Amino acid sequence: MSIEELKIEIAKKVFETNDEGLLSEVEMLLNANERVVLEELPKHVQEGIMRGLKQAEEGKTISFDEVKRRLSERWA
Repeated sequence: MSIEELKIEIAKKVFETNDEGLLSEVEMLLNANERVVLEELPKHVQEGIMRGLKQAEEGKTISFDEVKRRLSERWA
């Protein structure tokens, strides 16, 4: 099956479905490839990202397991 045939088959299935969950997932998948440009984000979000990157560069991170442990203690 060529790429064009695959696109047509997918489009037919999307057009025929009324499953909102499935359509939301398809939309999410299609939007996942969109590139987010830092300058397009709100200023406070940009600042938070830059602060987080700086902390990571400085080694100020914690492991995922540590995050889970802290959350389980807090919400237990």
